[in-house]
Amino acid sequence: MGSLADLVARVLHRPHPSAQADRLVLPAVPTRADLLASVDRVEALVADGAVPAPVASRVSRVTRVVRQAIPRLDRLGAGSPQAYSVMATATDYLPEAIGGYLRLPRDWANSRPVDNGRTSLMVLIDQLDLLARTMDQVFDAVNRSDAAALVAHGRFLAEKFGSSSGGGQLEIGQITPPAQPTS
Repeated sequence: MGSLADLVARVLHRPHPSAQADRLVLPAVPTRADLLASVDRVEALVADGAVPAPVASRVSRVTRVVRQAIPRLDRLGAGSPQAYSVMATATDYLPEAIGGYLRLPRDWANSRPVDNGRTSLMVLIDQLDLLARTMDQVFDAVNRSDAAALVAHGRFLAEKFGSSSGGGQLEIGQITPPAQPTS
């Protein structure tokens, strides 16, 4: 004989409460606000000279492109590797790189070799350069998608209504100068 919980679960067509405890609960996908808040936190970490100028400028480059990409992530499609790269850069890759560097004493991080003769500062700069290149590629992919849609729409219009204009090209060699007034 089952318990009252079993009976209620069967009547309401719900799993038994103990079965729900066994379910794997995944964290929610970060929202745009979550991504922007994460970028804000990274920018706050490097503010006020906490990192050398080459690091600050690279972080700024990465965060600028991430900020530009976030509102456009829906254009990449659900589950796209590029959208994941933006999300992971904002919430994991960039904060972890900066945090790892900031946990080290500055003099030690900037002067002691840790990886094939490179200092922690050099390692961080390489990581930031890689993130910047990757974010540039993602942003280019987003923009290429929009540009392709614009081109396709133009072709549709040209097919539907006639030839296109020529794309706004200025043909200076074919302009006839205005006639001079005669007296």
